[in-house]
Amino acid sequence: MESRFSGVLNDIEELSRLSNTQNNYHTERSKTLFEEIRASINNNDVEDRSFWRPVLPWGGVFTIKAGRKAISCIPLYVEVQLKNTCTIDGFLMILYVILRDNQGFHRELAVFLGKQFVEHFLYLMDSCDYTTVKMLWIWNRMSKRQYRSEIHQAAMEIDLFGNEHENFTENLENLMSTTQESLCTNRDCPGRFQKVKKTTINISPPHELPHKDPIQSAVDEFFSPKLLLCSELGRCDGLREFSQRVFCHGPPPFVILNMQQWRSEDLSYVPYHLALCQHRYLLEGATLFNMEEHHYSAAFQIDGCWMHYDGLRSDNLILLHKPPELLLLSSLVYIRASDK
Repeated sequence: MESRFSGVLNDIEELSRLSNTQNNYHTERSKTLFEEIRASINNNDVEDRSFWRPVLPWGGVFTIKAGRKAISCIPLYVEVQLKNTCTIDGFLMILYVILRDNQGFHRELAVFLGKQFVEHFLYLMDSCDYTTVKMLWIWNRMSKRQYRSEIHQAAMEIDLFGNEHENFTENLENLMSTTQESLCTNRDCPGRFQKVKKTTINISPPHELPHKDPIQSAVDEFFSPKLLLCSELGRCDGLREFSQRVFCHGPPPFVILNMQQWRSEDLSYVPYHLALCQHRYLLEGATLFNMEEHHYSAAFQIDGCWMHYDGLRSDNLILLHKPPELLLLSSLVYIRASDK
């Protein structure tokens, strides 16, 4: 049975088939999901501020029909049951809003995620095929070591319980990758010259209250040159000089700041603008973590109005009366401002 499942799950024809129906879809649907959400903001009822239907609900069940690679000539249908998908749901929602609200980012993201992935992702979201959206991410972006899977009779269960930065942020390839070089003053240092690459932006709260806002200070610290004691294998007493950290592929269309080390008392102020490597970034959204429920949700802006998304709730997309209190942060998401 397990060999059947692995053969089916490796067959991406089921997802590739979707591109053949895109033209039919566009004739049937006049508005994208993003346009519907935007319209609901403009026409919202004061008493009912939730979107009229669930968007990207938690979990999901995906049915696969085996393709040519099936070991039997009899059509084989298997069921994939998804659990604990909140570790990707919030980011998928924010990614969709970013792409639909910033058409110029499509080409940039396609360089890292692939043109076909970007097109299929938008198509599936607009057709409200949310379980397939999640399967697309799992199959296309995640490695098998990042999730648990078990077989129960005629179904496979995929459990995404864990950390959203491991399940999403770290799978954005080199979108946010940075490098920083360093040189030790000790000529005998066994690792005198080093070049370190990071694919995520993990910032720590300042030890002392800075003169400017703490998040901007932490970002500046992450990218700035510095001089520290060399700790190469504990055998070096030299000083290590670090260069300015730079993006490997230029300023990305958006950045995700990993805020897991920050406590609510550290977040006295969340900046709506961020200076980053001589570019200006604007706050687009955030993901939030409820420690008691071990559950992630998200908040994001459309036309200056804040919405809260929680895939576990029945009314899972709600227009907020005011900007959310970003005290239980898992991440902050900023988009690159236009040069105009």
